[in-house]
Amino acid sequence: LEHVPGRKTKRIVVYALSTCPWCRKTKNLLNELGVDYYFTDVDLASDLEKQALMDTIRKWNPGSSFPTIVIDDKKCIVGFKEEEILEAVK
Repeated sequence: LEHVPGRKTKRIVVYALSTCPWCRKTKNLLNELGVDYYFTDVDLASDLEKQALMDTIRKWNPGSSFPTIVIDDKKCIVGFKEEEILEAVK
């Protein structure tokens, strides 16, 4: 996971694809908000890492779509849902 330092709110992990416009919008929104988060571009991981990442994603999001945003290991937001993301990082 890559760390993007910022204002500490919650533990936010974004599982993304490097080619996904919605993933990019999600990361841009978090950057604009200046919050601390972690992300990984699953498509750029090694095959072994990719398998482990997909297993983790499936636990939260059985459809395995992107972005998958996990907050505090309690809540999951699937897709770019700006209002939900804003609410979650308050």
